[in-house]
Amino acid sequence: MQAKTKSNKRTVLVGTAFVAAAALGGAGILSAANATDTSASNAGASAAKGSTVRADLNPLNNSGVMGKSVVESKGRRLHVTVKAHNLAPNLPHAQHIHFGATARNECPSVADDTNGDVRLTTVEGVPAYGPVRASLTTNGDTSAKSVLAVDRYPTAENGHVRYERTIKTGKNVARAIRQGKGVVVIHGVDYNNNGTYDFDSAGKSELDKSLPAEATDPAVCGVLRK
Repeated sequence: MQAKTKSNKRTVLVGTAFVAAAALGGAGILSAANATDTSASNAGASAAKGSTVRADLNPLNNSGVMGKSVVESKGRRLHVTVKAHNLAPNLPHAQHIHFGATARNECPSVADDTNGDVRLTTVEGVPAYGPVRASLTTNGDTSAKSVLAVDRYPTAENGHVRYERTIKTGKNVARAIRQGKGVVVIHGVDYNNNGTYDFDSAGKSELDKSLPAEATDPAVCGVLRK
């Protein structure tokens, strides 16, 4: 597969979305459909009242990206807003809410760079932020099945993303987010600043060999807190 050019910005990713999603499942990045409920017994009352959590988004992989996210929840419904700046301009950026019962539920650090290549991959970040629980797409499905449906993720016009959508998720995931365990991650780093996701600077993604690592590496991360 050829790398995506500026005149056809999405072609390198869209055709491989479902193949990559399968790879993500094998890597432990997708959430299990029957995840165990480990939440506190009083969570039902909190869900009925609703709550708001916020995240300051800070750069990963020296991306320079900054932003904020707010999630207002009531029951299983989440009203999600994301504002991010200095993203790779005019390129699509996959974005998700992560949570894992066995994860640290935090953003990864250089200590998570297991192979010492001075670059954090999505898989290397999983022990920190956990698997994908919600895909913050612009339309259609928002489950973990859409983890790399890049044709439905925001394009960073001039490096900016402003996203707002109400989505529905599993009750256990919604509860974890209310408890401050959700982590927002936006992906896509143009390491060589050539205006496209290519294979030249970081090679192939460990999630799917037909994808550039630039398209799937995490660019910015923040933990949703009360």
